[in-house]
Amino acid sequence: MSPTTPLPGTPRLLRAINDRAALELLLSRGPLTRSQIGELTGLSKVTASQLVERLIGRGLVAGVGEQAGGRGPNAQLYAVRPESAYVVGVDVGPEHVVAACADISGAVRSRIELSTKDTDDPVGVVHSAVMAAADKAGAPFDDVRRVVLGTPGLVDPNTGDVAFAFDLPRWQRGLLAQLRDDLHRPVSFENDVNLVAVAEAHSGAAQGVDDFVLLWVSRGVGLGIMIGGKLHRGHSGAAGEAGWIPVPGGNVSRDPTHRAKGGLRGGFQQLVGADGVRTIAREFGFKAGTGAGAVTAAVQVGSAGGAFLDELASRLALGLAAVCVVLDPPLVVLAGEVNVAGGPALAQRVEHEVAAIAPVSPRVVISSGPEEPVVDGALRTALDEVRDDMFGSAA
Repeated sequence: MSPTTPLPGTPRLLRAINDRAALELLLSRGPLTRSQIGELTGLSKVTASQLVERLIGRGLVAGVGEQAGGRGPNAQLYAVRPESAYVVGVDVGPEHVVAACADISGAVRSRIELSTKDTDDPVGVVHSAVMAAADKAGAPFDDVRRVVLGTPGLVDPNTGDVAFAFDLPRWQRGLLAQLRDDLHRPVSFENDVNLVAVAEAHSGAAQGVDDFVLLWVSRGVGLGIMIGGKLHRGHSGAAGEAGWIPVPGGNVSRDPTHRAKGGLRGGFQQLVGADGVRTIAREFGFKAGTGAGAVTAAVQVGSAGGAFLDELASRLALGLAAVCVVLDPPLVVLAGEVNVAGGPALAQRVEHEVAAIAPVSPRVVISSGPEEPVVDGALRTALDEVRDDMFGSAA
């Protein structure tokens, strides 16, 4: 082949690249005219017009009105058709399942919540939740392109299946295949704290930050790690299982059956999990039914709660320092009900303590992401995958 011979498929590849760029612009900038699409993509008017016709023909784009104000006839405005595809995101917990359905534009059309207390059928629960969310959204199930489920515990990055989840004993290997067979749709699992990190990167305190860690402290303890704008899951999916970090003051279990017995009883989890927080809160005179309640009470009394917050911050810093000296992130986001209850007073103490005990000094902030970050992260993950599938093949 001579140097001047066009490579096979090059025009098709260029069309795909241009179409993807135009679709992303329409999603981020709102309705645009053909002329605006050309200007923003650097394409000629003729090429931009051909591009719009292709996308209309694929059912991805439609006219949505006219732009007035210029000389001559009003220009037609175009936007991505929201109903061209839907996704469902699911947050699975030991007592309930929350599912939401969003259209391809990212607009959330529905939210439903189902109890899991009276059932031991995980496939049936997920089926009911997904179907109910799609039905409430008015989304034909044939147009639901992907389902992403957030789950506690380990997700095997090689198979995509749940390796184990302490609070969900019925969630075992093989469940992914069962769900795919049941729903006849692409289904994927993701660790719930990883999804919180995705939500934080999209619409929270980590917007525009490619490298950060998110420490989740609630009933359990977990870490979301974002490197280069992508989740880091590790070889076995265990990256971020921060509750296992051996730290001073936390017992280290050598029992090989500890997973089957219902969870971790030592390590970082013992120090800063909800049970541990309640224990130290009582030592400082704060009694509450939950760890978050105790932290809230300490913040509300001002300086009188300072000693308790100092102790909690020093414990949080032990685990974070171990992580930060390895990853050296510029930002740490504190998330989960215990951390959020502490607010800036806790974040400032943790930032100071990490810098005092380690040769790193990341900025530490409180999460400012959505109210239901696992669901939001699941929807964002599903949307990214579906847009890649749909927009990447637009040519």
